[in-house]
Amino acid sequence: MTLTLSHAQGATDVPLLNKTIGQALRDAAAAWGDELALVSRHQGVRWTWAQLDAEVDRVASGLLALGVGKGDRVGIWAPNCAEWAVIQFASARVGAILVTINPAYRTSEVEYALNKVGCSLLVTAARFKTSDYIAMLREIGRERLPTLRSIVALGDEPHAGLLRWDDLRAEPDAAALAAAEAALAPDDAINIQFTSGTTGFPKGATLTHRNILNNGYFTGRTIRLTSADRICIPVPLYHCFGMVLGNLAALTSGAAMVYPGEAYDPVLALEAVQAEGCTALYGVPTMFITILARPDLDDYDVSTLRTGIMAGSPCPTATMRQVMDRLNMREVTIGYGMTETSPLTTQTATDDPLEERVATVGRVHPHAEARIVGLDGETLPIGQQGEYCSRGYAVMHGYWDDPAKTAEAIDAEGWMHSGDLATMDEKGYVRITGRIKDMVIRGGENIYPREIEEFLLTHPHIQDAQVFGVTDEKFGEELCAWIIARAGTALSVEDVLAHCRGRIAHYKVPRHVRIVDAFIMTVTGKAQKFEMRKAMEAELRVVAE
Repeated sequence: MTLTLSHAQGATDVPLLNKTIGQALRDAAAAWGDELALVSRHQGVRWTWAQLDAEVDRVASGLLALGVGKGDRVGIWAPNCAEWAVIQFASARVGAILVTINPAYRTSEVEYALNKVGCSLLVTAARFKTSDYIAMLREIGRERLPTLRSIVALGDEPHAGLLRWDDLRAEPDAAALAAAEAALAPDDAINIQFTSGTTGFPKGATLTHRNILNNGYFTGRTIRLTSADRICIPVPLYHCFGMVLGNLAALTSGAAMVYPGEAYDPVLALEAVQAEGCTALYGVPTMFITILARPDLDDYDVSTLRTGIMAGSPCPTATMRQVMDRLNMREVTIGYGMTETSPLTTQTATDDPLEERVATVGRVHPHAEARIVGLDGETLPIGQQGEYCSRGYAVMHGYWDDPAKTAEAIDAEGWMHSGDLATMDEKGYVRITGRIKDMVIRGGENIYPREIEEFLLTHPHIQDAQVFGVTDEKFGEELCAWIIARAGTALSVEDVLAHCRGRIAHYKVPRHVRIVDAFIMTVTGKAQKFEMRKAMEAELRVVAE
């Protein structure tokens, strides 16, 4: 079918799954019980689907014993590990809403997240990299977390006033589990993921079983996953990429989830592919760029790789071609979406023509719609640039406890407005061409400058701040901050960085900071970030030369 307007609808010949995530795991255990489900290489964990299902029953029973049930919010603040997947499935089995917290969050961010959604239980790693999570939680104090009843620390080490993971593992209570599961429906909210807020505070995108289970299912079908596949998942589980396109695509196809390590490392990813015979590899472009840059890449056996997903930020065409050639990923796909749409609404197909596979983000997913609209909200003719909007089962339930922001994002006809600029061609292929929002994508992390600006303004010596992205070879973009100091104060770059460290996530700390007398402004007094970006990039080029 040849389009004349930029409006496409996905196929509907394969029906949506009408089940909960807990039911999907029971079905997986019944279908592929003795086949490999989960490998967490850094922990030495290897579970079949039957073993994973049994472990989930233990933890789900433990949640019920603690009084955690349908609608309660359970936070998970940890890097990739087997327990992460278990709590994802166990919370879904009892109907608790899993709140995924970025492992890079610092005190102010985690305090805000836990209180915004009213978490009653938090499962946390003791520490990760340079972050001491237990110390941060003690610094916040339980009195500032009024809804939090219990904290479960991963690992064997005891912590005063905290439960251990083993305390959460109970003898399965079949009757209680059956009663809990009988009360659930596919349209129940089951996951809250925080997205950086343009107003300075993250918003909690609230997703249902139907949202994310089906997105995992149709993503898996697009890359033709079966129980013979093994997915290398070096992307973080706290994000839709890992927990939906990884875990839930595996759950609905029987493919095995393979976690190379706690966090991304190119060597660990390559070792996992070789040792486990992985057939699929996921990553943002930055991850693939660092893998391809390995001088010892050819020493690893990647011959088992067939497919995968590259998403999170625009991918250079040259990188895509190298991934297909040097990593043997002939059927690699590019996906596009957002947390609010579970996440993918477009994806290339494994048999798309090469040009479409390397230069577009594909066509609209099954049971979804996509269109490109102009400033007046009207659908544009093909080839014209406008805002990308999507509609269908994947659109979130809404932002948690924020109907005003929800109404701003989802219009009266159910269209989710992305804020991204795009074009659609006559065959329905979508190209992302820019961003309406002032968003920076650093190595796959979406960063909203307004949030960083408002944080910087909490420093007593900062009068004003403008934060924007500048081109970066490794991460795609890096954060830059231009700052005006208050009159009569002494403010250094190091003062600014010290204000950020330990209080906001490392990827939100500006890489480049300049103390300036004034911003580049329009005649009407508005800061011109694109001109500041041009000036900064010119300065950085001179320094590099």
